[in-house]
Amino acid sequence: MLTLTGVTKTFGDRTLFADAQLQVNRGDRIGLVGPNGAGKSTLFSLILGHAKPDDGRVSIERDSKIGFLPQESAPVGDETAVEIACSITPDFIKLLRIIKAWDQDHPVEASHPEELHDDVHERFNEVNGYYVEAKAKQILAGLGFRESDLDRPARELSGGWVMRAHLARLLTQEPDLLMLDEPTNHLDLESLLWFQEYLQSYPGAILVISHDREFLNELVSGIVEIRHQKLIRYTGNYDGYLELRAANEAQHLSAYKNQQKEIAHLQAFADRFKAKASKATQAQSKLKAIERMEKIEAPTGDDKKVGFRFPQPIRSGQRVVWLDNVHFAYGDKPVYRGLGIEVERGERIVLVGPNGAGKSTLLKLLADKLTPQQGTRNLGHNVSAGYYSQYRVEMLKPERTVLAEAMDTPAKVTEQFVRTLLGSFLFSGDSAFKKVAVLSGGEKSRLALVKLLLDPPNLLLMDEPTTHLDMSSIDALVDALKQYEGTVVFISHDVHFIKAIAGKVIHVAAGHLTHYQGDYEFYLHKTKSLSARAALTSASTGRPHLGQQAESKPAKPEPKSAAKSEKGPATERDQQRNRAAQHKQQQQVVQKLEKQVEQLEARQTAMATELENPAVWGDGQKAATLRREFEKNATQLLELTAKWEREASALEGLAATLR
Repeated sequence: MLTLTGVTKTFGDRTLFADAQLQVNRGDRIGLVGPNGAGKSTLFSLILGHAKPDDGRVSIERDSKIGFLPQESAPVGDETAVEIACSITPDFIKLLRIIKAWDQDHPVEASHPEELHDDVHERFNEVNGYYVEAKAKQILAGLGFRESDLDRPARELSGGWVMRAHLARLLTQEPDLLMLDEPTNHLDLESLLWFQEYLQSYPGAILVISHDREFLNELVSGIVEIRHQKLIRYTGNYDGYLELRAANEAQHLSAYKNQQKEIAHLQAFADRFKAKASKATQAQSKLKAIERMEKIEAPTGDDKKVGFRFPQPIRSGQRVVWLDNVHFAYGDKPVYRGLGIEVERGERIVLVGPNGAGKSTLLKLLADKLTPQQGTRNLGHNVSAGYYSQYRVEMLKPERTVLAEAMDTPAKVTEQFVRTLLGSFLFSGDSAFKKVAVLSGGEKSRLALVKLLLDPPNLLLMDEPTTHLDMSSIDALVDALKQYEGTVVFISHDVHFIKAIAGKVIHVAAGHLTHYQGDYEFYLHKTKSLSARAALTSASTGRPHLGQQAESKPAKPEPKSAAKSEKGPATERDQQRNRAAQHKQQQQVVQKLEKQVEQLEARQTAMATELENPAVWGDGQKAATLRREFEKNATQLLELTAKWEREASALEGLAATLR
């Protein structure tokens, strides 16, 4: 579907690509990776035709549609969220507005006479308009939109929500090649999980740039790395790519060393005997052998990490911060009643749990950014607390340059180190001299992290610190926090970051806290979670009461079952019989869903035929009722089809156990 052949692209004296090759086929799921500035965005521009290669060719299969989601969205006007999501053709929204006006018995001020012509319905039906609207609404709901927000003007929404609407537009359009640039930046955890699952069954090819390792691990089946001006393709997900690349590098290094040894041996012989007449011919042959060799290039490792001992905070007392019998509510909506929690020196705690459970509220209570209606928040001896969000709005001076702002720290650091650290957080070269006032939200977040690392308090309270960071910046933050000698409580949906930092997990749900005295792997084991990402929201089984240690509760002995023999576990025959019974039961579930899908499809076809009849639109009330029924049926069909796909997949898994 997409082929790059011998592509070369330079900017000034810098070559991004030299004779680069790439093939993307239908159904491919490819993650595009490489350090900042390697050329990921430039490659997207070449594919989209926004830039031209200096040499080589970018070929796209005829009639293939490409959809692209940039990191930042274009300005919006009067269109609503659902209208953005429905924008599959330039005139679709105009048709939709006319038909909705007719449905509501409102006059349509037509700038063109043909807008009131009978062919409006025909044109709308040609693009399957009713199904498109229902599909767009379902996708918007999956991305976190409430029903009440669908018809709000987009200009009233934040930039993140506008980006979600544009993401819904692409998913509604279903282009043959979906190109996504950091699509998870503006998604909360539950929307991200929905989006990830949706993409797993997406019918087209996907090419995605993402800093989210877990997202890439769950979605892609191949990685393309931009390295040494080439596009190097690896099979597997992101973790598989890291293993393959490490193996390739080790093999390359070994081959290089062996060749260098051989060259040194041949050169030594030539140097020793070139002046000796009887050996001169042999010496010359050794030199020619060196010349004929196809030289293996010396391995070049990744950019060096910041090799510096970060400034450390003063030592606090053992008890760092605690909440005692705290009640907190937003208006008449209670979040916590009788909350108690204590954080000790050196702990690295991650807060997990579903959206709206109270994680951010708990973090703000610990940071003294919210005042409880009852109970107390207490700080221990010598504790200085830093809440990450406050740095963005309260501590950055807009008139300063990035470098000047970073240098404004009590820590004794050199300008060279600060420049190096800024480079790790994507402020390299001239960008270090940009004014803070012109920085984007993501850039301000990164600068705030730099300031935090240069002069950290001994209690760090951080809410989603990896948002807007690329992989190398996340690694730089991980390295800094591993050196950090203070206490950390944080919220994140970056599984890699959590696994690297957290030493304790607290699950927050419905005002209750469940403590797990171990790292994230321990939490996954205790909760028997199958997905590291989904476990960030799911509640533990048999949640203990407030403050109880989940793992300290002694397990009750299993009661003896009449179905089990005391002689030992069930036989293989019994297990096979159970699997067969489960398979049969799952078959019935799938068959029932298939019939329901067929019924909805038949109903959909019948209503579509009826809506195409011009006579129906003579009765405005009947037409509006039929359109609403069509939308409702279309939504049910989408939901039921997705459920059938999940159950059919489960059936295949059970069938595999019977083979």
